[in-house]
Amino acid sequence: MSKSSGSVAEVSGAIIVMGVSGCGKSTLGALLAEALDCVFLEGDAFHSPEAVEKMRAGRPLTDEDRWPWLDRLGAAADQAVEDRGQAIVACSALRFVYRDRLRRAIGAPARFVLLEASRENLWARLESRPGHYMPASLLDSQLATLEAPLAGEKAVVLTSNQAPEILRDIILSQLRSE
Repeated sequence: MSKSSGSVAEVSGAIIVMGVSGCGKSTLGALLAEALDCVFLEGDAFHSPEAVEKMRAGRPLTDEDRWPWLDRLGAAADQAVEDRGQAIVACSALRFVYRDRLRRAIGAPARFVLLEASRENLWARLESRPGHYMPASLLDSQLATLEAPLAGEKAVVLTSNQAPEILRDIILSQLRSE
């Protein structure tokens, strides 16, 4: 799908690709940002070194660990939307309160895309990511924390067992129809 196919570029705000580790957020986010010619913010890059070490050690983050991370990421997304009109963010955003904090920080329309996958597929993906700080052992804690988006959250739920390009095209089509 080319950048010029349709009026998608006129849509402003942030699209937050969310879900547990290994669901494909970063891959889909990068594809969307390329198609929309906008900023892509990788949520992992906004974690503090302490949070990364905690996860690397196999300890799940607490809300107290997440608040400053969400604030940094939300501020960066807000700035990107202010500067360029759009931003794509890859962020777990597992709970409603995390998504709400991001929405408040961004201050522009924020849409969410939840990528779902079976535990088995997620585990296999996590096991095949050499060098990533997020161990597969934290998958169950993420799945237990995940709260599906509520009806009023402007969220799309997709299964990530399709090719990322197909998922990108589904999202772009939905944006065009808004």
